[in-house]
Amino acid sequence: MKGTIVNVIAVIVGSSLGIFIGDKLPKRFKAVIIQAIGLFTFLIGTSMMLKGEHFIIVFLALILGGITGEALRLEAHLTSVIERLKSRVSPGSPHFVEGFVTATLIFCVGAMTVVGSIQEGLTGDATLLYTKSVMDGITSLTLASSFGIGVIFSAGSVLVIQGSLTLLGSKLQFLTNPAYINNLTSVGGVLIIALGFELLKIRKIKILNLLPALVYAVLFLSLIHI
Repeated sequence: MKGTIVNVIAVIVGSSLGIFIGDKLPKRFKAVIIQAIGLFTFLIGTSMMLKGEHFIIVFLALILGGITGEALRLEAHLTSVIERLKSRVSPGSPHFVEGFVTATLIFCVGAMTVVGSIQEGLTGDATLLYTKSVMDGITSLTLASSFGIGVIFSAGSVLVIQGSLTLLGSKLQFLTNPAYINNLTSVGGVLIIALGFELLKIRKIKILNLLPALVYAVLFLSLIHI
C-alpha cells in the first residue's frame, strides 16, 4: 500500500497548492485553464482509446455499461453522495462536483492505476505508482487551481480504488495481461474523452452511468480467452 499512500499524499499536497494559487487567480484565467484541461483530456483520452485491440468489445461494453448505469441510476446516486459531501465541507464551492469527478476519472481510470496497484500487491514494487504520484500531484495542482476543493477529495477515490486493487493483487493478476489492460484502457479513454466534452461545454454526458462499461470489457475479454 506504500505506493497508494504516496499517491494520496501527492494529490492532497498538489491540490492544496492549487487551491492556494487558484484563490489568487482572476476568473478569466481560471476559465482559460479549464479550457486547456478540457483539450488535454481529449489528448489523453484519444491516446488511451487507440490502445484497444478489440474495438467491438469497447463498443458493446459502452452500450451495455450505459444501459446498466442508467438502469441503476448511478449518475444520480453518486452525484447525490458528492453533493452531500459538498454541503458539509464547502457549500459555497461552485465546481466541487465537477472537480471531484474530473480528478477521480483522470487519476483512477488508466493502465498505470491497474498495473501499478496489482504489481505492488504481487511483488511489493511500487515504482510505477511512485511515478504516477508525481504526475497526479502536478495534475491535481492544475485542476484545483480552477475547480477548487473538490479535487482534494479525489484522494479518497485514489485510496479506495488503488488500495483495493493492491489488496486483491493476487486475484486480479490476469488484468495485467496486455489484452485486458489495453481494452480496459481503451474504454477508460472513451470516458476521458466524454469528460473533455463536458469540460469544454460541448455536451453534457452522463459519464458516471458509463462506469459499468469497464466491468463489461473484462467480462467480454474473459469469454474470448476461455
